[in-house]
Amino acid sequence: MTKPLDVDRKMPIVKKAVSNPYPLKESAIVKWSLITISLLYISLFLILPLISIFVTALEKGWETYVASIVHPDALAAIKLTITVALIVVPLNAVFGIAAAWLITKFTFRGKNLLVTLIDLPFAVSPVIAGLIFILLFGAQGLFGDWLFEHDIKIVFALPGIILATLFVTFPFVARELIPLMQTQGITEEEASISLGASGWKTFFYVTLPNIKWGLLYGLILCNARAIGEFGAVSVVSGHIRGETNTMPLHIEILYNEYQFTAAFAVASIMSILAILTIIIKHIASWKAKEF
Repeated sequence: MTKPLDVDRKMPIVKKAVSNPYPLKESAIVKWSLITISLLYISLFLILPLISIFVTALEKGWETYVASIVHPDALAAIKLTITVALIVVPLNAVFGIAAAWLITKFTFRGKNLLVTLIDLPFAVSPVIAGLIFILLFGAQGLFGDWLFEHDIKIVFALPGIILATLFVTFPFVARELIPLMQTQGITEEEASISLGASGWKTFFYVTLPNIKWGLLYGLILCNARAIGEFGAVSVVSGHIRGETNTMPLHIEILYNEYQFTAAFAVASIMSILAILTIIIKHIASWKAKEF
């Protein structure tokens, strides 16, 4: 009679083979050297500057810190920054979803050109982008006379700040969704359409649930860039106190005026927003990979 296999005795060998797919290992010296270099780099260029922001902001006491935050110019800068983000992020969400849907679900002439144009803000300096809007909508710009005649303000006003921020942030949502939707393919959408669902129903009940975490990830990146944008906004804002200064511009003005405590107090608010953004970004990234 054939002797049955000793499954229990063989199992440890199988587990060992599966759990250790990379038999080659670096030496302990190399491993700990890389870990040490990484920790030193993070400590020197991330943790220490972050700590110095809060230390400098609070060095004259809590009352001075709060007074710097609730100053009318600071509150106006915070309000303007949040207003711009609340306008820009939803618009970029609509554009990003539409562009990703078009690029990944349809074949048409000019697709490569559209992808190239989406990447354009990554290649153009934000300062150059701001100058472009000055040349278009400034007093001496292409549409300057017409805007002046109709009393429409673009540059040195909220619309110019929104346009500049839109330009530098619009690739983020699309660039996050395009590879995700390409990986998912069009099989589920085709099945939905073949069963009689309309395009909108297919989008809301099939496509959107599949891309929700990737969409959130792109929105977080877009929001972070919108809050922290400096170059393009600096060109088109005019640096008008209490009116067109966003938080980064207000911090620059305070620092140049040697009001270091006030500058770092406002910077601490941006740091807190950045930390929250990083936490939410990692949660969204983890959820996207899990999904």
